[in-house]
Amino acid sequence: MTTMPLPPRTYVPVLAELTGAFTDALRTADPAAAVPDCAGWTVTDLATHLGNVHRWAATIVRTGEVHPQDFATGASDDLVAWYSESAQLLLGELEAADPGDPCWHFGGTGKTKAFWYRRQVHETAIHLADLGSDHVLDPAVAADGVDEVLGAMLPRVTRWHAVPRLSGPVTLRATDTGDVWTVHPGEPPALGSAAADAASVEAPARDLLLRLWKRTGPVPRIDGDAATALLEAPLTP
Repeated sequence: MTTMPLPPRTYVPVLAELTGAFTDALRTADPAAAVPDCAGWTVTDLATHLGNVHRWAATIVRTGEVHPQDFATGASDDLVAWYSESAQLLLGELEAADPGDPCWHFGGTGKTKAFWYRRQVHETAIHLADLGSDHVLDPAVAADGVDEVLGAMLPRVTRWHAVPRLSGPVTLRATDTGDVWTVHPGEPPALGSAAADAASVEAPARDLLLRLWKRTGPVPRIDGDAATALLEAPLTP
């Protein structure tokens, strides 16, 4: 099974791989094409969003302080070059940073720069899937993404959404990595020890990750009303 989260600097080469794959996919994508899992967005909108997220995160990593979001500014002409530059700015800041330094972030974990190493990997992985790339995500990385949603996003879900109403515990199992999480009802729901009467969700880690982010993909094996409620509830920003 996967030890999560991964050591912060382990995420840097993964992020370089993912941003490189996004850049490559962007070269051949139609800028005006619709993005099915991002209602109303075109490929240009998606790349502009992700590039601005990279730049926003880079500033936060550099300063350690909250920074206003400005996601409207994008490339003036060459979208691919602008996105690639955005990714390189972020990678440079992560390389230079000390992951243990104090830093603002919006998750429900310790307030250090380590958060952003992990967050930007999974931000990029999800949007790479949105772009329709055939890049194969390492199952261990995908499992870490599931863990981020349940361990870092779910504790702060009320920042963005109503608390999911669960009738009982739900166990999620990544069939390819063996990783298991059990979510217990509460305000908000929280991870805890396994329960014998838990509802369940089973799928490869990447399929679980996409479903938690409300993306289309293969349907997991779902058993129990609480499991359906958890998957239907919005859990992420």
